[in-house]
Amino acid sequence: MAQLYFRYATMGSGKTADLLKIAYNYTEQEKKVLIFTPAIDTRFGVGRVTSRMGISKPAITIDPKTDIFDLVQREMPDCVLCDEGNFLTRGNVLEFCRVVDELDIPVIIYGLKNDFQNNLFEGSEALLIYADKIEEVKTVCWYCNRKATMVLRFKDGVPIFEGQQIEVGGNESYLPVCRRCWNKAREGTKAKSD
Repeated sequence: MAQLYFRYATMGSGKTADLLKIAYNYTEQEKKVLIFTPAIDTRFGVGRVTSRMGISKPAITIDPKTDIFDLVQREMPDCVLCDEGNFLTRGNVLEFCRVVDELDIPVIIYGLKNDFQNNLFEGSEALLIYADKIEEVKTVCWYCNRKATMVLRFKDGVPIFEGQQIEVGGNESYLPVCRRCWNKAREGTKAKSD
């Protein structure tokens, strides 16, 4: 029986590399896999899923109006993968649920759980509600050896805690950190502004 998986983690944990590994395993066995990515993420080109290690595959771009169920039903793959699930809408997530429930096709979605202000993304919140299985992909804090659970956003090398929720970027803009180091950076920023 197919299930909807949400595999979440902070930046730099290897989420995309894991997605690409799964895609490779399916195709090596001559099974069909569809890869999706939100249209908003164009860091490595439109319709590409690319890990920081440089591994890349083409992907189907989706936005709030994309009929995901129809796309999957026409192709009838053995598995559906989606990167950057945090950028999905609640409607996108419900479409992936239909893929699992009505087509009996497993769907694995990777993404961030929380943003740089420590709030849930719309897609992540919906995935936490609707996923059959929720799994954490672990990585370590950039500054210490604790488990990273949060993301620090930087502007000109300085941590920031205000701004738009969605600003697509990589290591130049974000670092994975533990709660203690996130709070320490936040307190340091507050002290400088006082």
